[in-house]
Amino acid sequence: MIRFVAHHEIDKEKWDHCIRESFNGNIYAWSWYLDIVHQNWNALVEDDYIRVFPLTGNVRFGIHYLFQPFFTQQLGIFSPQPLPQEVIHQFIHAIPKQYRLVEIRLNIHNTLNLPPSVVNWHTNYELDLIKDYEYHARAYNSNTKRNLKKALESQLYIVDNVSPVAIIDLFKNNRGRTISHWNDREYWRLKRLINAVIFHGQATTYGVYTKENELCAGAIFVKSHQRITFLFSGMSAFGKEKNALTLILDHAIRQYAGSYMIFDFEGSDNPNLARFYKGFGSQPVSYPGITLNRLPWPFNFIFKLIRLRRKI
Repeated sequence: MIRFVAHHEIDKEKWDHCIRESFNGNIYAWSWYLDIVHQNWNALVEDDYIRVFPLTGNVRFGIHYLFQPFFTQQLGIFSPQPLPQEVIHQFIHAIPKQYRLVEIRLNIHNTLNLPPSVVNWHTNYELDLIKDYEYHARAYNSNTKRNLKKALESQLYIVDNVSPVAIIDLFKNNRGRTISHWNDREYWRLKRLINAVIFHGQATTYGVYTKENELCAGAIFVKSHQRITFLFSGMSAFGKEKNALTLILDHAIRQYAGSYMIFDFEGSDNPNLARFYKGFGSQPVSYPGITLNRLPWPFNFIFKLIRLRRKI
């Protein structure tokens, strides 16, 4: 039986056992990870935690809604056993009616057969690292090889285990200046999250330095369930010009090549990023998002206007 469990009633030990054993588990689904990205998450739980589904919700103007928190590309239903489509549908139908608006993303193993008005598909890029580095390097496209050569000729060099705070500050002082919806709370949450992932032994950081020993790019990768995920990066204008991010991704692929791991680029629906990630030989993988609109007329009208404005 699938039941709703409020946050304060969730058995975190049983939850994490389910995630640990899940064939489709990922970094985002651990209870401690969810506690940071969305403090009061609730859940749908089947029987004694044999399958679980985190519900990341909030309330605004008296309306309960579900949304996808920052730094959680894929959530959805997790299970140690294969997930029949009918079970996934049962979980979707079990989302409490109190949530009048649902806009969330599931994971690649949550296959759905629902109307297009409910399901929207997203793209991730993944690279199976089982082959050796030389095999993967040969699979890079010509643009990636050219960018890598340019970075190396610029005398950039990589350092492992760079301070995540330095990487976050690099982002904040460069691209972050153009993102109006990021404030101190988001940066504080990100720093807390990365510290927690490091504490659990599931983070790797890299920094790229100039020949003058200045940090010009950095990236944070997280590991879970035989998957290394490119979670976050920061880059200066000089680092962008010299293709420092290409150097980092190549370095990470070199370090983990020949393992039973999947390199998860964590995106992207953005065509330019998709082209960049594809240049490393990665393959597109689709995963579903769902939208359920149960809003009353006045709020529904406002919601449609907001969606229309986003498209414009």
